[in-house]
Amino acid sequence: MVKAKYEEEKQKVKLQLQNVSAVSVTSDMWTSINMDAYLALSCHYIDENTCLKSTVLGVVYFPEKHTAGNLASVKTSLMEEWGITSKVTYLVTDGAANMIACGKALRLRHAICVAHTLNLIVKKSLDLTPVLSAICTKARRLVGYFRSSTTAKVGSLTLFSYLLMYYVFVIAPFFTITIIFCVLKEKLALIQEQMGKPKLKLIQEVETRWNSTFQMLQRLVEQREPVGAALGGLVSDIPALKSEEYTNVTGCLSILSPFHEATVELSEEKRVSGSKVIPLLKMIEKVLQDETMRSSNPLARELGEHLIKLLREKLHTQQSPALLRRLTSECANGIRETSHHPQTPPVASTSTSNVVERPGNKLWSHLDATVMASRTMHNVTADAIVEVQRYLSEPNIGRTDDPLIYWERQKCIYPNLYKLAIVYLCTPAKSVPCERLFSKAGEVISKKSTQSKHSRTNIVPK
Repeated sequence: MVKAKYEEEKQKVKLQLQNVSAVSVTSDMWTSINMDAYLALSCHYIDENTCLKSTVLGVVYFPEKHTAGNLASVKTSLMEEWGITSKVTYLVTDGAANMIACGKALRLRHAICVAHTLNLIVKKSLDLTPVLSAICTKARRLVGYFRSSTTAKVGSLTLFSYLLMYYVFVIAPFFTITIIFCVLKEKLALIQEQMGKPKLKLIQEVETRWNSTFQMLQRLVEQREPVGAALGGLVSDIPALKSEEYTNVTGCLSILSPFHEATVELSEEKRVSGSKVIPLLKMIEKVLQDETMRSSNPLARELGEHLIKLLREKLHTQQSPALLRRLTSECANGIRETSHHPQTPPVASTSTSNVVERPGNKLWSHLDATVMASRTMHNVTADAIVEVQRYLSEPNIGRTDDPLIYWERQKCIYPNLYKLAIVYLCTPAKSVPCERLFSKAGEVISKKSTQSKHSRTNIVPK
C-alpha cells in the first residue's frame, strides 16, 4: 500500500520535473542510533505557476566510505533516476571537505549552507571565549540532570511523590539516582505551576542542530527561578548557575540573537532564501557591531568581537565588489542566451529579394551574413541592457514580500530576467531541509531496524 502510494506520487513529481528548466539539490549525511550511515538528497524547483516546490529524491543506506567519489556516485544515480541531471544548477551541502570535493567531481556549482556556516562561527566564538564556554558546559550538565529520565510524568506531585522526596532527600540521600531524576522533573513542573510559569522543559544542546546552544541558554534564563527552586535542598553535585553567570549569559544572548534570528529565517522552506543572504549578512554585521558597542558586559563584548572577526573572515567574499561584477556579467550572458528575438524580419523586402537574385551575390554573401548576425547580436545586447536598467530603476519590494509573487506579475515585462530568476531563486541558502528530513527518516528506519537487509528509505515526495 505504502509502496504503491510512493510510486504514484513519484510519477507525479517526475512529470513536474520534466516541465521545469532548472532545479537545485541539497544533500546531507546522517547516522542512525545503530551507527548506520544514510545519505539524503532533496530537490528544489519553481513550477509553471512560479511557486517554490521541494521533493525528496531519496534517503539511501550508505555503508561505503564517505569519499567524494562514493558520494558523487550515489547522487548521480539519484539524479539520473529522477531525470534532472542536466537541469541541476546548484548543489547545497555543509562545508565538509568531502562534500566540497563531491561537488567538484559532479562538476556542479557548489554552495555551502549559510546556516551551517553561521553555526560554525558561533561555535568557534564560544570556544574562543573560555569563560562562556565553561558556563555552557555547566549548563549542559544542569539540563542533562533534568532531562535524563524519560519515564517520569510531568504534573502535580502526589502524596506518594512527597513521601518519596522525603525519603530520597532526608533518609537516603544516596538512593538510586534514577529516582532522583524522576522526582526532580516532577518538582520542576510543580514549581513552574506554583510560580505561574508555563510548564516548559529545559532544552539540551545538540551538536548538529542549529541554534541549540542559544535555545538552551535562553530557556535556562527564562526558567531561572523554577530551576533554582527545584535544586534547592537537593543533595547532589548538580551544578547550579550562579547569579554572575546568569548575568553573563543574559548579556551574551543579546549578542547571539542576530545569529539566532538569521538562522531561523534562512531555515524557512516555503519561500526563497538564497536571494536574501547578502543583505542578511550585512544586517547581522551591523546589529552585531551595535550590540557589542552598547553592551556593558565585558564577556558579551569579548564574544561580540570574536563573532565580528569570524563573520568577516568567513563571509567577506559574499559581499565583495568582484563577486557583484561577476554575477552582473553572468546575468548579461544569461539574458543573451535565453533571448528569443527574431533573427530576421518576418517578411523579406523587395529590395532584399532583388539582392539575392543579382549576379555576383555569392562574393558578398559571407560579409552580408556577418553584418546581419552582428546587427542581431547588437539588438539582443541592447534589449538586455534596457531590460536590466529598467528593472534596476524600480523601487525595491517590501522586505517581507514574496519575490516569486513579484516575478509572476512581472514576467511579461521582464521576460528574460524572469527566466534567470526561476533558475537562481530555486537554490536554498541552507541544507537544513535534508536535516529535517532525517527526523522523519529516523522514525521509518527505527521501525525497520529488525530487517536484515538495508535498502532505500522511501518517503512520499511532496
